[in-house]
Amino acid sequence: MKMFPTLKKRAARIVRLLAKLYPDAKCALNHDNPLQLLIATILSAQCTDVRVNIVTPALFARYPNARAFAEADRGELETAIQSTGFFRNKARNIIACCQQIQEKHGGEVPNTMEDLVQLPGVGRKTANVVLGNAFDVPGITVDTHVLRLSHRMGLTKQRDAYKVEQDLMRLIPKKEWTMFSHRMIFHGRQVCFARKPNCPGCLLAEVCPKIGVKK
Repeated sequence: MKMFPTLKKRAARIVRLLAKLYPDAKCALNHDNPLQLLIATILSAQCTDVRVNIVTPALFARYPNARAFAEADRGELETAIQSTGFFRNKARNIIACCQQIQEKHGGEVPNTMEDLVQLPGVGRKTANVVLGNAFDVPGITVDTHVLRLSHRMGLTKQRDAYKVEQDLMRLIPKKEWTMFSHRMIFHGRQVCFARKPNCPGCLLAEVCPKIGVKK
């Protein structure tokens, strides 16, 4: 591994290499507006983005706005999203979330972290996805890929997603936060696999300590 005088400089090198590898990385959830992205992100919990993208076209045609979701019959909504898993809990959260959007935000998805995390079913991960991709507000999304890769690359020693997010925010320039998240997710899906990462074929090998990787 190439040695760097500070962790921040090594992080900067990682940011540059990821940008070179994935210049066109973007949110994998198909959406046309903030509400669609919010709903898709809620559905993506414990589910693949591919499956969510299969479900959402018909879902968004049936429920075109927050009011429609807020007034949805829960049984019908559960049936529509059943293939995404945990559909009862997701349906309950989606209806409650959109009811609050209607009552407190005039039917529009709020654009601040403070307001988003007050919505049922919305934590910091979901909020950062919405902020970064719907409102161009920089945010680091700590999903399973970002959590795993951040440990392997030695960018954090924390296990709690919030603490990992705070560590990364200190290391990564704010303007890079959203794209850094996308690129880490792409790298986790294509190279740095959970069980058997492709270290020999990884262009980040020179800066990665491979923490926790079995030799």
